[in-house]
Amino acid sequence: MSSSAPSAAPPRDHQEPAELYDRWCDLWRGDFRHADDILDPDFVVHQARPDGTDSGATRGPARLLPEIEQTMAVFGDITLTVDLGPLVDGDLVAARWTLRARYTGGLPHATAPVGTAVSFSGHDILRVSGGRFVEYWTCTDVLAGLAQLGAISGPNGPAKS
Repeated sequence: MSSSAPSAAPPRDHQEPAELYDRWCDLWRGDFRHADDILDPDFVVHQARPDGTDSGATRGPARLLPEIEQTMAVFGDITLTVDLGPLVDGDLVAARWTLRARYTGGLPHATAPVGTAVSFSGHDILRVSGGRFVEYWTCTDVLAGLAQLGAISGPNGPAKS
């Protein structure tokens, strides 16, 4: 006799790194339901910060989720496409992605009109331990996005104060 009950989710220690990365992308699309399932409480971000602050000073979901919320506050119609990967090597997961969105306003120094289409890319490297992401290295082409919005010199002209 077969059962039609859905199978249980795999134990956290057995989640495939590629599946974790799919859930990671869901975070960047605004779905935070699985944040605590995929981010270790001591999750650390390694990121070059334009303001010189220590990107690892705050850890866990509390470090990442506000950054995603800030991104979502100035962009609508967000589409995140994984261009390459995820590639898995031992406990590391890597991918290249492109974010496409429409500017909704509110970014300091931006001169582009609301509704401007924006596209920029980046790379993620994440380390998995115990079925969760514990470290994150990112390289995002923030300058391309800022130039498209006229917040720095670029295709929309010089930034205006």
